[in-house]
Amino acid sequence: MPSDNIIVGLDIGTTKICAVIGEYNENGRLEITGIGKAPSTGLRQGVVINIEATMKAVSEAIESAEMMSGREVYSVVTGIAGGHIEGINSRGVVAVAGKGREIAPEDVSRVIDAAKAIVIPMDREVLHVIPQEFIVDDQGGIRDPLGMIGIRLESEVHIITGSVTSAQNLIKCVNRAGFRVDNIVLQSLASSKSVLRNEEKEMGVLMIDLGGGTTDVIVNYEGAPYHTDVVPVGGKQVTNDLSIVLKIPFEMAEKVKLDSGCCYAPLIEDDEDVIIPGVGGWPAAPISRSKICDIIQPRIEETLMMVKRQLDKKNYIKLLNSGVVLTGGGSLMPGMTQLASEIFGMPARIGYPTGCGGMVEEFRNPMYATAVGLVMFTDELSGNFDRKVVLSNENTIVGRFKNWFKEFF
Repeated sequence: MPSDNIIVGLDIGTTKICAVIGEYNENGRLEITGIGKAPSTGLRQGVVINIEATMKAVSEAIESAEMMSGREVYSVVTGIAGGHIEGINSRGVVAVAGKGREIAPEDVSRVIDAAKAIVIPMDREVLHVIPQEFIVDDQGGIRDPLGMIGIRLESEVHIITGSVTSAQNLIKCVNRAGFRVDNIVLQSLASSKSVLRNEEKEMGVLMIDLGGGTTDVIVNYEGAPYHTDVVPVGGKQVTNDLSIVLKIPFEMAEKVKLDSGCCYAPLIEDDEDVIIPGVGGWPAAPISRSKICDIIQPRIEETLMMVKRQLDKKNYIKLLNSGVVLTGGGSLMPGMTQLASEIFGMPARIGYPTGCGGMVEEFRNPMYATAVGLVMFTDELSGNFDRKVVLSNENTIVGRFKNWFKEFF
C-alpha cells in the first residue's frame, strides 16, 4: 500500500516535472492536497539525458507539493513516455482446464500469459498487459469469463513495451532524490484515467496528450486501449520555431507563444500587433498575431497529421465515435480544438482532470492530467503493483486477475 495513506503521482516531463499528492479523507474518498512543479532540463523527448538535473527538479517539485499538503513523501508512482514506447495487440489461446470445464482464475491467468508470450528485444520490457476482450468457444465480446462453461478460451490483449534502460534511469533519478518508486505507468494511460469519461472509452475515443517534448497518443474502444503511440514532437519544437524565425532567445519565444500564440488562423479577428523586445542592441519591433500564427500553425498541423497517419494505417479512425480529447499543457493553445476537429473530421474537446476532490481549482488544468491520473490509477489498483518494470513483485493468480478487472472493467 502507498505509505502513510497517501499516493504521490510524479510526472517527469521534458519541460516540467509535476508532483501531485492524493490523500484519503475520513470517508475514504481520494482528495488532492498538494501540487508542486519545477522546470525540467534533464530530459529530451521524454528520455533522461542528465540525471543530476532531473534529480534536482524531482526534489524541487515534490518539496513544493509537501509544503502545500503538510505531508512527507517517501514513495511515488511515476509516469514514463518517449519514442521507445510501443503498443502491440496480441492474442492468446488455451484449453479450459477447470473442473466441469468451468473457467477459473487460473485459466484466465494462463490465457493472458499466452497472449503476452511475444518475442521482444533483450533491451525492452513489458510495462503493461491490458485485456481487451475474452472469447469463449468463438463467442466474443466477453469482459469477465469467470464461471462460464467452455472448452476453448481466448484473450485479446494490448501489450505496452518500453526500454529497460529508460525506466532504470527514471528510477535512478527518483531514488537519488531520496524517494522510492512504487510503480511505473505509461503516461498516456494515466492521463486517460483522469480526463476520459467511461462512456467515451466504450464508444471509442482518441486522446492526445500534448507535452513539451513528446505527444502521447492512446485510442480507447469498448473500454480498453487498442493503440498507443508516442510522437517525438511537442511544445518545445513550437517555441524553437518561433525563436528561429523571430530571431529571439528561446525563453522570449516561449513567452510570446504563451501570451500571444494561436494555432488556428480563422480565430484571429482583430489582428493586433505584438511587440517583440530587441536583442543585442536591436530595437524592439512589432509583429502581428497572424504572423505568429503562421509560424505556430504548421508545426501543430504536422504533429496532428503524424497522429492521424498512424491511425489511418491501422484503420482506427472509424472507431472514434466520441471524437478527440486533447490534454496536456499544449492543449491550452488557442485554436487547438478547432484545428484538431478540422484535421480529424470529428468533434474535439479539452480534457481537464476530474474524479478527485480536494484542491479542485488548483489541479483542474490539463498540464496536471498525467500526475493526477497517476494518483487515480494507483488508487484503482489499491496498491497492488503487479506490473512494474524493475521493482516487480509476484502476486497470486487470483490477485492479478482481480487487479486486471478492477482496473479496466
